[in-house]
Amino acid sequence: MDRRRFLRSSAALAALGAVEFAPWQAVSAFAREVDDFIRGPVVKDHPLQQLSPHVWMIYSPDGFPTPENQGMMSNLTFVDTPKGLVVLDTGASVQIGEMAIRQIKKQFPGKPVIALVNSHYHGDHFLGNQAFVEAFGELPIYAHPGTIAAIQGMEGNLWRTLMEQWTHQATVGTRVIVPNQPLAHGQELKFGNITLRMHHYGKAHTPSDICVQVVEDGITYVGDVAMDRRIANMDDGSYVGTLKCYDALEQNAASKIWIPGHGKPGPGVLKWNRELFQGIYEPCVAAVEAGQPIEAAKALVLKDPRVAGRAKETAGFDSNIGKYVSLAYLEAEAAAF
Repeated sequence: MDRRRFLRSSAALAALGAVEFAPWQAVSAFAREVDDFIRGPVVKDHPLQQLSPHVWMIYSPDGFPTPENQGMMSNLTFVDTPKGLVVLDTGASVQIGEMAIRQIKKQFPGKPVIALVNSHYHGDHFLGNQAFVEAFGELPIYAHPGTIAAIQGMEGNLWRTLMEQWTHQATVGTRVIVPNQPLAHGQELKFGNITLRMHHYGKAHTPSDICVQVVEDGITYVGDVAMDRRIANMDDGSYVGTLKCYDALEQNAASKIWIPGHGKPGPGVLKWNRELFQGIYEPCVAAVEAGQPIEAAKALVLKDPRVAGRAKETAGFDSNIGKYVSLAYLEAEAAAF
């Protein structure tokens, strides 16, 4: 708590007591002051890593939010262009965004951030927007129209609240900054000699995932469409749609490196996820076609070598596999009718 913020918040409280004719506006203004005054702790520095001539990332070793990691659970990716830096997903809090800004200022002194891209509406990918807007002023923040609508609606504040709960308030002070520029499949953003090409192939991890291809570097950021050694959250997604997305990405965005939102980048990210998802979904289809209950489907999934062979290396496997089988079984049932 610094003196400047304390005085500012005290002044806001005094102003609140003096207002007679616009109490609700005063309450809103005071709430904003409180948000600025009460902040969770600083996030420790995580180093930048260079992946290609123009692409850098801050790798997150954790896949899930905890009080210990303060919500640092997803990767942040940066594209270095002649015009400035473009950030692909901004992390789960204003504190994480501020940590990222410290790192890029060390590596790229004097170089501004000129744009943000949010791959989808889960909070660990957009709640850091605030830090970049505070540091660099009004920015174009790109996202699929469905993502913009979701963050403007219930998802924005829902994810802000969830992240505070999961981290025991470490992310307090984070505000929802909604993307302001819609993206379409095939759209290209050019920043000097660097081209970012957008890929959207329907419902995959969510209905509105955007994958970003850095054309000149032969590298694609896939967000949470695919992960490394972690099962993607499929509550809002589709197994069939995700598998179709992998095929389309390999055909239309052939890349030497795929960068996941969680886990390490590499050439085999889509392959690892495809085999795991096939090992979950295909036994569920077989169970539905045979008229077997979901318990039988789960037994088939756990025996499938594509799943059993990945169980030990997959973060959160034991606590999540039951839910993912249920979602796959429901999707297979729906497809059968």
